[in-house]
Amino acid sequence: MDDDLAERVATLEARVAYQDRTIEDLDKAATAQWAQIDALTREVARLAERLQQAEDRRGEFVPEPPPPHY
Repeated sequence: MDDDLAERVATLEARVAYQDRTIEDLDKAATAQWAQIDALTREVARLAERLQQAEDRRGEFVPEPPPPHY
């Protein structure tokens, strides 16, 4: 009976250790993903700002007339 109980406890301890390692791995992956999401969000905002600036400047330029051979 004691051997059976010791075996069950050992099995449970192994499962808990495996689950702890899995949770740590998932936490690291989630943290890395959030860092990447934050970086991509900033990049999209920067590109949107550049696009808006380009659209704002587009009205400032007068298109060149076509060359005489047209």
